[in-house]
Amino acid sequence: MSTELWRLSAIELGRMFAAGRASPVDALEAASARAALWEPHLNAIARGNPRARGEAEASAARWRAGTPLSALDGVPMTVKEFLVTEGLPSTYAEPGEAPPSAQDELPVARARRAGLVTLAKTTMPEFAVQGYTASARFGVTRNPWNLAFTPGGSTGGGAAATAAGYAPVALGTDGGGSLRRPAAHAGLVGLKSSLGRVPRLGGLPSPLLDFEVAGALTRTVADSRAMLHLMQGADPRVLWSTFALAPRPDRRLRARYVERIGDAPLDPVIAASCRRALSDLEASGVAVEEGGLPFDIARLNALWPEIGKIGLARLFAADPDLAARASEPYRAMAREGARAPALLLAEILERVQALRNAASATFAELDLIVTPSAAAMPWAADAVYPETIDGQAVGPRGHAVYSGWVNAAGLPALSLPVDPAPDGMPIGLHLVAGFGRDDLLLDLAEALETRRPFADRRPVLPGEAVR
Repeated sequence: MSTELWRLSAIELGRMFAAGRASPVDALEAASARAALWEPHLNAIARGNPRARGEAEASAARWRAGTPLSALDGVPMTVKEFLVTEGLPSTYAEPGEAPPSAQDELPVARARRAGLVTLAKTTMPEFAVQGYTASARFGVTRNPWNLAFTPGGSTGGGAAATAAGYAPVALGTDGGGSLRRPAAHAGLVGLKSSLGRVPRLGGLPSPLLDFEVAGALTRTVADSRAMLHLMQGADPRVLWSTFALAPRPDRRLRARYVERIGDAPLDPVIAASCRRALSDLEASGVAVEEGGLPFDIARLNALWPEIGKIGLARLFAADPDLAARASEPYRAMAREGARAPALLLAEILERVQALRNAASATFAELDLIVTPSAAAMPWAADAVYPETIDGQAVGPRGHAVYSGWVNAAGLPALSLPVDPAPDGMPIGLHLVAGFGRDDLLLDLAEALETRRPFADRRPVLPGEAVR
């Protein structure tokens, strides 16, 4: 029986444990077997957790005693490499090694206090500032739907692992789309919560201002909601975490479908799939109009590359040993950032605040902005980005035009699978809501999931028996 447990969602596993039909040790064994099967092909694990068996046994004892820590006690999860995890090294995926961390950062702590079992830490690109997943330290991570392609990034290892069945939950981060785009490329649900809803404390400093949030990749919307509820909640040490959640409007919801951002290209296969999904959104009671973004993001996008450069420069100035370990491309980025004038940072901050104000005004009238999750289908696993989309040359952020502005605005957004491409590769639809309306996104995503279920779609390893 344990070999089939990898197919179950986190909530289903918890129900199995509660009913005594399986134990957390069974679930861990199934997860480990699945990882052993796929890992030589995917390279999604940065490091295993030698204490995973003990964590699973402790959870099994709690279930036997009738004292589980939560409904998900004992569910296996993976954790992105640079999320600080007690007992395991936590790095930026730079070459070199770090000692085991002495504590968990807050989102990880909340998941572990709920009893989730850490199977492994997952791969990421160095400093989590790329949209694919490869590093000098961990090598190239591949997409289980097609091993020639990337699962995206920067939470690419977690996306590959969850899609392949290592664990139903992958903790990761999203600083410019790093949960949502891998979710789209791997057939998963990826929620980027409102700034502060999942407070961050005790982690490695981010090079992306306050844009980066922690969250989970899952195979079902219900699991995404469950993980949000485990990790959310105010902490008096984190200012943004004390905001009040916005109520759902008591009228018909209004959405704007933004198919394209300016003249940026979009893969026609993605365009067709997302357009088909609009009928499901309308059938769920949402009035959908089409148009452009109601506010300008071009001025911020023009400065987006400088944000990471300045952030890296600050990281390296604060930790010269980290700078010495970093790969040369990131040291070069930091050198450019160190030469940036203070006026440039001030301009970036002004543009971020202007965007937040404009977005706030927009969502006082509009309930949703809907876009594709990514502009490109997955590309070659060892390439940093696709150089063309629909025959048009693009730069490093060409595939990511729909996601970064959401982080800058502090808004919640969710990617969920829609009709796959003709070759079976996943495609994601991107829902964005007003600040504090994360649950509205989850409600609508569940309605769409009911109309077009996707959780049973599974990638198959060549030679693996299909069941």
